[in-house]
This record gives sequence, structure tokens and C-alpha cells, in this order.
Amino acid sequence: MSTDEFDFALPATEPSQDKKKEPNRYDEEVDVSDFGLLEDFGIIGNSIDEDLLPENEAVSSLSCAFVGVGGGGSKMAKAFIDIGFNRTLLVNTTAKDVPDGIKEEHTVLIPNSDGIGKDVAHGKSVFESNSAVIEDALRTKIGRTDWLFVLAGGGGGTGSSVVALDKVFNRYLASVQASGRVIYIVSWPTAQENLNPTIARNALSLLNDVADLPHIVIDNERQSKLLRGKVGMLGLFPYANSALAKLLAQVLKLSTEVSPIQSFDSKDLETCLSNPRRMFIGSTIIQEPNTVKLGSMIMHNCLNRSVCLPPSAGKPKTGTLLLIASEEMVADPKISKHLEAAISYVGGRTETLFSGIYVRKSVPGLIAILCMNGIERGK
Repeated sequence: MSTDEFDFALPATEPSQDKKKEPNRYDEEVDVSDFGLLEDFGIIGNSIDEDLLPENEAVSSLSCAFVGVGGGGSKMAKAFIDIGFNRTLLVNTTAKDVPDGIKEEHTVLIPNSDGIGKDVAHGKSVFESNSAVIEDALRTKIGRTDWLFVLAGGGGGTGSSVVALDKVFNRYLASVQASGRVIYIVSWPTAQENLNPTIARNALSLLNDVADLPHIVIDNERQSKLLRGKVGMLGLFPYANSALAKLLAQVLKLSTEVSPIQSFDSKDLETCLSNPRRMFIGSTIIQEPNTVKLGSMIMHNCLNRSVCLPPSAGKPKTGTLLLIASEEMVADPKISKHLEAAISYVGGRTETLFSGIYVRKSVPGLIAILCMNGIERGK
């Protein structure tokens, strides 16, 4: 007969008299070294911040960092370090490509690789093999950021191979829960450099790799023509790199400011930068803004005096027009009317226009900065 048929409880088992009573540990002192905590090995704690680069001194509405890859990219990156973007890394396959005056903490040298020799296939292979080195440097030196600007020169082997690191850059941003994207800034060789078939092929390969990613193309031929006769050969590209860095820095800075007329804020900037494909940026100064042709003058000057390849057809997804005017300009009803017409004129050439008007006590003329994002490939 089964015990399940009876409604009773089994008697409690008596505790064994042989079992030892556990001592009370409440008052026992704890030696943390007995627990093998990771702090004992310096892995966790303040030491994790020891390798972080200093915070950016440059004012920006976005949390951003810069990475220069290869000789040309490193020279562009140095220009951003010089104006206060301290969270900048230079990635190279040889120490010979590191510009003078760069502190060691800003550099990442790929081990066992003395240059790429203008071989893009080899460069991509080297980057893929050493992706962990670069990702570790991003985490330990840059730390958390939202937007990553990657600078590279087209034509050489190292810079032209940079998109092989795209997965590394995006994995790093994902790991720090970034809200932004990777933006590429690449250069196109001069007409003289393009006579070399290897340089031309490498540069074209880079442009094809970044075509559907957010990117800016700097035309070295346009830079040379704009600065020829004004800057010597030795200072031409350092001057051009500095001008580009300062122009982009102005956009990042102005988006932090409140205007009594019209502001361009960080959300506007993020919307523009998030567009895939190519971006254009240019600027100009209009000495006499009291003209009905102000809009066309701004558009023409920015497109023709920029070092970026301009859009040739079609409407970009977004546009940004930032105007810096004097108190006298914005107080003049006639000039104010021309400013409004200029914004409307530029807005008609993009699908969506963001604008801002900022007042300064003393400016040499009306300063205009024009950005266009989401330019279709081949346009």
C-alpha cells in the first residue's frame, strides 16, 4: 500500500550529533587579497584612464575625435591637434609618416610593418591583421566619443587602404554606445600626381570605397591653384590643412551658440552629418552684402573657392548656410532683406536647408559658410 493514500506528515529528521556547528563569521576581518580581485593587478580603477588623451580644448556641440591614417592623413590630423582637438590619433605603418612635433601618445604604429609601398591590397591586409591593435588604441586613448572623423590621403598605400578599418571604427563606436557615425575626409591627388598610374589607381580605389559612406573629398589640385603665388611650396599643404581644420571647427563651434536671430544647433548638425555619400564645405567673405545678388554670390564663391570637389548636378539631401554678420548689417532693413533672400536662394538648391545667422561686433564683411550633405555619386 502506498503512503500516498494516507494524510500524514513524516517525522522531521533529527540533526546528526556528529555534524560540526559552523562558526559565526560576522566579526571576522576580510583580507581582500584573498579574493583575487582584478584591482590587485591594476586592470580596473583609475589606471584605465591613464592612457586617455586630454579632453578637446576646441569648442564643439558634438563629442568628436579624429584619426589620421597614413602620411597625408596624419598631416591633416596634425592641423586638428594644433587648434585644440586633443582626442586625435595618427595611425601609421612607419614612423617616417608621423609629422614633426607630434607627441608619442597621439601615435599608433602598426607592428612589423615598415610602410606599404603604395600597395593597397597589402595595406588592407596589414590593417585587417592588426585591427585589434587599432581598436585597442581607440578605446584606451580616445575613450568615449560620438563622432569619429577619419582622415586619409588618396594615392598612397596606407591612406588608400583606410576603409579596411571601417568595421573596426564602427565596432568601436558601438562599444562606447556612440550616437554618431564615422565621417571620412579624404584627398584627391593633384593633376601632376595623377600622371603616376599607381597613385591614380589608388586614389580612385579610395573614392570608390567611401562612395556610399559619409565623406568629404579634398581636391589637392584646387588647393594648389587657390594658394599658388600666395604660399610657398613648403607651406602649401600645411596652410591648406590648417584652413580646412579651422573651417570645420567653426561649424562645430557655431552649432553651440545661441543666436538672437536664427540658430543652427547640434541636432541640425547631426542630421546633416548622418547623410550617407559625399559632403561639401566652403566659405567666403562678401565685402558689400547690400546687393540683390547676394544669394548667387555666396553660392558661387563658396563653390568655386572651396578645396572640396563641388556638386555638379542634382540636389543634395541637406544644406547648411551659416552667416556671420556685424550688428550694423542685421540692423539695416535693406541688408536684412538681402540676407533673407540669400537663405531662400541657397535653400532652393537643396532638399532641406538648415541656417543660422550670428552677430559679431566686428567682421571684415559678411562671412558665409556653406555645407551640403548627401550628394549623389557622380554629381
